[in-house]
Amino acid sequence: MTFYKYHGTGNDFILFDNRENNISLSKEQIANLCHRRLGIGADGLMLLENAAGYDFRMVYYNSDGGESTMCGNGGRCITAFAKSLGIIASIADFVAIDGPHTAKIGDDGLISLHMKNVQEMKIYDGYTLLNTGSPHFVQWVKDVKAIDVFTEGKKIRNQPWFQPDGINVNFVQIPDKGKLSVRTYERGVEDETLSCGTGVTAAAIAASGIETGTFKTCIETPGGHLEVSFIKNTPTTATDVILTGPAVFVFKGEIGMR
Repeated sequence: MTFYKYHGTGNDFILFDNRENNISLSKEQIANLCHRRLGIGADGLMLLENAAGYDFRMVYYNSDGGESTMCGNGGRCITAFAKSLGIIASIADFVAIDGPHTAKIGDDGLISLHMKNVQEMKIYDGYTLLNTGSPHFVQWVKDVKAIDVFTEGKKIRNQPWFQPDGINVNFVQIPDKGKLSVRTYERGVEDETLSCGTGVTAAAIAASGIETGTFKTCIETPGGHLEVSFIKNTPTTATDVILTGPAVFVFKGEIGMR
């Protein structure tokens, strides 16, 4: 089987071209492929498939082998993959588990991905809950570099009120207005990742609080820089949500399945 490896600000993925619908992987096989010592190694795996009325369908699995909700960094990477296959030129209209998306590849190589609208944001003392295609817990911290993301993130992810599916956990520092530093514990990976697209999107929207208007936020993650823009017509909803960042081809290879 021929595979392709991409990453978006350090969030890395295995991609397969499944337009002929000849690839069927079990949960165990996906987990083995994503294993960093026994397989290719990745935070997730994606299948690019045909979809009527769209350029392609994005099917995303976490590294534990389970099919997951939307992945923002993955959405940019599969767009770059589609271009390499000759499916698109610079604009992609595709469908994922959370619905339709549009992505545009800029002249600078950065990809701007339209994310789903946020229908509700719940603001509490010290943290915020919202869904940006995947569910997120956003906690404000004074020094994001000092946080034990694995221990603290795992604890929050497994709280009873977030079960049975769990939640992604973001620790966010606000160094300056319009800027954020974010570290994320991802469910399904069950560890900190170098970046999380839906996570930084959630952090940017949460940082706006109850303000309304047009926002653009620059975000630093351990894996690199991203930008999120959006419009808030009400204090707890967001539309025209766009995640912009790189999508980098790493290598192509072949692997046998067992």
